[in-house]
Amino acid sequence: MTSTISNISRKAQTAGTLSHAVVSPAQWLQQRHALLAREKELTRLHDQVARERRALPWVRVEKNYVFDTPSGRRTLADLFEGRSQLVVQHFMFTPGAEQGCAHCSYMADHTDGALAHLAQRDVTFVAISRAALDDIECFRHRMGWRFNWVSSGDGDFNYDFHVSFRPEELASGAVDYNYQRLSMKNPDMPGVSVFCKDDDGVVYHSYSTYGRGVEVMMHTYNFLDLTPLGRHEEGLPYTMAWVRHHDRYEAAPAASACCHAQA
Repeated sequence: MTSTISNISRKAQTAGTLSHAVVSPAQWLQQRHALLAREKELTRLHDQVARERRALPWVRVEKNYVFDTPSGRRTLADLFEGRSQLVVQHFMFTPGAEQGCAHCSYMADHTDGALAHLAQRDVTFVAISRAALDDIECFRHRMGWRFNWVSSGDGDFNYDFHVSFRPEELASGAVDYNYQRLSMKNPDMPGVSVFCKDDDGVVYHSYSTYGRGVEVMMHTYNFLDLTPLGRHEEGLPYTMAWVRHHDRYEAAPAASACCHAQA
């Protein structure tokens, strides 16, 4: 499958390069100005939606969620580590699985560099999965990640935030995911949730996003969206079929050739 996907990607690259329009600098600048106007519209819309997101009402978290952490059992309030805001990656790692989800790992690969900056803005980050803590720690060590990652185990947290589904839910034919009723086969799905804690230690749920909303953590996509070939996922068996755990990718010939040329 990996080689097949790579071949499709190479064909897409070749076709996209050979068929692209080539114009004079003046013509390019004219079209770039038109696109810039559209980009500014998008930026203003993005800012507006962000304001509306912040204006959403909160829901008080009444349940006492407890997690297994390297420091022992900790509550949801403890995970804030003294800050008032908490961002949670709902990481797909099913109990008994050999490794965490490749797509969730793609998300997580972008996190460590942001941790210091988030802390300066009163934000703590944590990943939460149902897998056993020992399995989480083993996989985290393999991937070289530094961010906090805890286990919700058999607790209700994943189920209450609609990223995990009990067998009877899956058997019913439809589950609540991404704010709709969907047919689902996977016992776990990705998501990002945000919580706030007031001066009295009360925790509130302010926001959750699922589906393509989790692309907020996939900064590589932002880079790819700048390039002529973009994500070039159209010919793949499914979106993100090219994504691997970062230690499982094949060598990238183009990158090697470029480095050799520079040498």
